[in-house]
Amino acid sequence: SADFGEPEKRQLRQRGKYPAWSVLIARLEAKLASFEHRSPMDELRREISEKCREMARQERGLYRLTVPTGGGKTLASLRFGLYHACKHSMDRIIYVIPYTSIIDQNAHEIRRIMEVDEQDQGRIVLEHHSNLTPERETILHKTLVENWDAPIVLTTMVQFLEALFAGGTRSCRRMHQLVNSVIIFDEIQSLPVQCVHLFNVAIRFLVSNCKSTVMLCTATQPLLHQVLPQTRALPYDPQKVISPSSSHAFQAQKRITVHDLTNLDALSFAEAAQLVWEQLETSGSVLCVVNTKKAAYEIFTRLPDELGVEKYHLSTNMCPVHRLDVIMKIRRALKEKIPVICVSTQLIEAGVDVDFSVVIRSLAGLDSVAQAAGRCNRHGLRPHKGKLFLIRLKEENLDQLVEIKEGQKVALRVLEEFRANPERFKNNIIGSQALEKFFEYFFFQRRHLMEYPLAQNSPVGRNDTIFNLLAGNKISVEEYKNRQMKAPPFVLRQAFESAGRSFRVIDNVGQGVIVQYRERGVQLVRELCGAAVPEIRYSLLREAQRYSVNCSPYLLQELFRKGAVHEVQEGFGVYYLDERFYDEDCGLHRESAALMEVLTF
Repeated sequence: SADFGEPEKRQLRQRGKYPAWSVLIARLEAKLASFEHRSPMDELRREISEKCREMARQERGLYRLTVPTGGGKTLASLRFGLYHACKHSMDRIIYVIPYTSIIDQNAHEIRRIMEVDEQDQGRIVLEHHSNLTPERETILHKTLVENWDAPIVLTTMVQFLEALFAGGTRSCRRMHQLVNSVIIFDEIQSLPVQCVHLFNVAIRFLVSNCKSTVMLCTATQPLLHQVLPQTRALPYDPQKVISPSSSHAFQAQKRITVHDLTNLDALSFAEAAQLVWEQLETSGSVLCVVNTKKAAYEIFTRLPDELGVEKYHLSTNMCPVHRLDVIMKIRRALKEKIPVICVSTQLIEAGVDVDFSVVIRSLAGLDSVAQAAGRCNRHGLRPHKGKLFLIRLKEENLDQLVEIKEGQKVALRVLEEFRANPERFKNNIIGSQALEKFFEYFFFQRRHLMEYPLAQNSPVGRNDTIFNLLAGNKISVEEYKNRQMKAPPFVLRQAFESAGRSFRVIDNVGQGVIVQYRERGVQLVRELCGAAVPEIRYSLLREAQRYSVNCSPYLLQELFRKGAVHEVQEGFGVYYLDERFYDEDCGLHRESAALMEVLTF
């Protein structure tokens, strides 16, 4: 039907005619052979990569890759996927990643390895995630994205779940491509808690009925196999768990020492800034990770300016190009051993390869703490152990960040148990025993949310869950029985349309606003304001995604009120920010007390 409706695109479709898996395997092996082994962490990465290659020869099923942060999950899981797909004649490898920032990074790395010939460009590695508009840079890319027509696809958890559960026709065009595929979930601990039962049942179906293989990757495996009822839990096979040997895992743990200050008084922003500065004087590099954008801004602005010290801020108030520029500057300073401080929100914890001597983490869930620890003495090459400080911030408001607030409460409970009996956790507060206990408590406390409960203002308009709407739909069936005095006469009793209209992976996705960062950001806005041809607009918007900041409806309204946001062309639905409201240090800045509040989270 697509070929009939758009015959000009017929020749662009690949229809599964991809390079042989053996060709792609050879390209990856050539890259792996070029790596040096300088430290115990390099040996751990090599060991994990070799185990992935060996395990790929086994039958299809559900696998778990559990590796300490910095353990090389991306290329190790790709190695598994390539060998496994080749062994079982599978159609494609689909990477499902929680954050678009990691997709950009991973896709760039994989593309450099896989797309070595000119004719391969854009045909082997396909990125698909949210944008300012559903259109994309080229007709080729748009055509391939429609149904994930590529051998290696990188997408987000949002796109994956929408392919299975969202309403409408756009997302479900990709659902069939999940069949006979290797599906790799990176940072699986980031799965939204309200989607746990839906996700588990979907994975069981894909593995048991669709000849797919699923790999769950993380340093901190959630207990998805212990969910109740058992029919909604994932299977667990210890023979399909890939993890480092105890000696290499122990070496990875020896990289850092943990200093738990959470049993002391909570720190003010000023006191936290003082702790950062004190640690810089003795260590030379400090990363401070906090839970809100306001906390990052307040601590950063309280750091003194001193000649020879570089200090940086990172948050989603900055556009992706701005954040990447900062990360590159941080890496340069670390490499050249220039004293450097970074104050960041948790965006730096997932997939960002930086290596600080000291990490200070405002308390969150223990899984987030472990991820932050992965930015400390990451490669194990420093002459002394890295230091991880856990602190509480008295002015950090988590009322609108419920998941983090609940994770913090559970973490405090585990920390208290650890202080009472550290041997119970093998003297490691971010080790597997402590993380397992954290997820046990966290999942128990949040178990009532795992069926995706609906709000009263949902399209259904009653207390129900999406899981029930797609399963027995008991409330509707009982209501029918009460009114008609008999059971519904049809076999399919699910409320598919209501479930589709109610399903949202992220409740408040906000609106992307283009910012005039550096010369190219200014130029993009000018070109978009003057572009008359739709194809030119879409090409510019693809690039403009990297120069955009996501704004909540409340923040967008405040910016409109201040005259800070303008539409590029009337009726086009794409907006840009007045350049006076964007700062080189902190991005979208707090020009007024009102903006201070809406930019908090």
